[in-house]
Amino acid sequence: MKFNIVRNDPWLEPYSRVISFRHERALRKEKELIAGYANLKEFASGHLFFGMHRQPDSWIFREWAPNAEKIFLIGEFTGWREKEEFLLTKREYGIWEIRLPSNILNHGDLYRLSVHWPGGRGDRIPAWANRVVQDSETLIMNAQIWAPDEPYAWRYGRIETKKRCPLVYEAHVGMASEEGRVATYSEFRQNVLPRIEEGGYNTIQLMAVQEHPYYGSFGYHVSSFFAPSSRFGTPEELKELVDEAHRRNIAVIMDLVHSHSVKNEVEGLGRFDGTPYQYFHMGFRREHIAWDSLCFNYAKNEVIHFLLSNVRYWLEEFKFDGFRFDGVTSMLYLDHGLSRDFTSYDMYFDGYQDEDAITYLALANRVVKQVDPGAMTVAEEMSGMPGLAAPFEDGGVGFDYRLAMGVPDYWIKIIKERSDETWDVSELFYELTRKRNDEKTISYAESHDQALVGDKAISFRLMDKEMYFHMNSESDNPIIDRGIALHKMIRLVTIATAGDGYLNFMGNEFGHPEWIDFPRQGNSWSYHYARRQWHLADHPDLRYRFLRAFDRAMIDLAANERFLREPLPYLIAANRGDQVLTFRRGTLVFAFNFNPLRSFSDYGFAVEPGDYHIVLNTDSGKFGGWELVNSAITYHAFPEMYTAPLHMLKIYLPARSALVFKRQVTGNG
Repeated sequence: MKFNIVRNDPWLEPYSRVISFRHERALRKEKELIAGYANLKEFASGHLFFGMHRQPDSWIFREWAPNAEKIFLIGEFTGWREKEEFLLTKREYGIWEIRLPSNILNHGDLYRLSVHWPGGRGDRIPAWANRVVQDSETLIMNAQIWAPDEPYAWRYGRIETKKRCPLVYEAHVGMASEEGRVATYSEFRQNVLPRIEEGGYNTIQLMAVQEHPYYGSFGYHVSSFFAPSSRFGTPEELKELVDEAHRRNIAVIMDLVHSHSVKNEVEGLGRFDGTPYQYFHMGFRREHIAWDSLCFNYAKNEVIHFLLSNVRYWLEEFKFDGFRFDGVTSMLYLDHGLSRDFTSYDMYFDGYQDEDAITYLALANRVVKQVDPGAMTVAEEMSGMPGLAAPFEDGGVGFDYRLAMGVPDYWIKIIKERSDETWDVSELFYELTRKRNDEKTISYAESHDQALVGDKAISFRLMDKEMYFHMNSESDNPIIDRGIALHKMIRLVTIATAGDGYLNFMGNEFGHPEWIDFPRQGNSWSYHYARRQWHLADHPDLRYRFLRAFDRAMIDLAANERFLREPLPYLIAANRGDQVLTFRRGTLVFAFNFNPLRSFSDYGFAVEPGDYHIVLNTDSGKFGGWELVNSAITYHAFPEMYTAPLHMLKIYLPARSALVFKRQVTGNG
């Protein structure tokens, strides 16, 4: 059977057997898993069985620990001691269970497990705990019984993500405050959601939702997969945040970390039942060589059950509108993608892939669609594996989008390594538009990693320490002028050439200065840089407001003109000598002059016949520009022998500026 991804890309023909093998492998695994169930969604129901559940007249708790010899429930209700009446009973398949009268446990009680195995014992946080809290002084973590009398009353439904192109605002709740502390779900809902709505973004990507012991891990060393981080507030407050976003017609997706797990053994899953292999690989594959974490064994049905149930849980319990799957490249390859450059198709099909992980990812996408057909999935993947973001029935893995991870790397490379005069607009256009035609991508100019201490966001890389002294509107500084101009142009050309969506990290839209540095021993546990200085964008005398205003205008243009739904841009001209790039996308024509010194009068390029007007001008005074172009005038394209049947449009294009034109359509077309 030849799948569509092979028909769309003849270079995949030699690997069609591997593609068919992967497809059939996923179907066989699905058939194996759903024996006795209606479908994969019903199979992914472990969270309804395991963990602590309140019944009408009792409590019931279950855990999977096949190597355990004894398990006690301990907590505030036992004085943190083992008591025989709290000893679990072992059932078949390594499942342990205890039923307790309703008056023994209470909502809010702290608890753990005391797990005994051959030759040892240890305290453990239950794997399926839906609430885990951390003592602010001792940093000790405990599970907490969370069963409020009244469940959260949802007011609004999920967002149908398929009806629009994602304009994503990536955000971290904890560092969303002006103050040097951990912010809350409620504060984010009250203070940041209005900013996101005002900025025109239609999707929020929430980081660090799953519970993690170390705040400085940015949420990527997860310990409790079913527990929303309690350092930001209660589960109900997270639900209220999602609900309010839905009221504002904003979808909310979460970073889902299924690529690895924290190594902690009390808080996490490491040696949960005394064995190193309950959830993870044995031997050299157990520990991630770069991340200091543990790698799931996706060959085990129990692990697949745990993770697929996690997918369903977040969609149903918190009504998230989808996921950004973290670390997909690490999952796909036996070496985590660290020892190859992916310059050949062979590297995607040479047998050095983790086929169990690929099967799991295909099944996870199928579960998402069975739970909510309108939900979206995004793969954080840098190797470019073909088919990852193609439909499963076409021979793909089934993600809706993949992140264009090469784009921010490219921007940092040329900003760091090349002088402005050597920027090659032909190469730039190629790099920004390089994607698979049968896969949707979300592009972005810079990642959150580039804002972390040790690296620099684009604004800080362009302007550095000058931002401390010359961002006031009255200051005259060529470094700031250059930085502001390029910041706008970089973001505009990135979104204009994006495949199908665009992403921005919280605060970068207005050029947030400095870096992100979470509290750690090396900075004396300071929260000073783990925050966002929103006041900078609000201050009427600072230039940050110009960048925010431009970003809003740019996002509005993408939303109103819907050019991300159009095919990739049609290149009009990439003049390396002039450093001028022009291209057409949908009804819009984009003209970029990256030349740092030369402005061009009567700069001509071929367009469709008609009249054109400017819909966005990076050099506008309201965006901190020099106002060298009159955005109100109409430009008439005239016939030219060398461009027929197209006409010639001639414009004034200042140095380091970009103009976006829209053709005025008359009654005659």
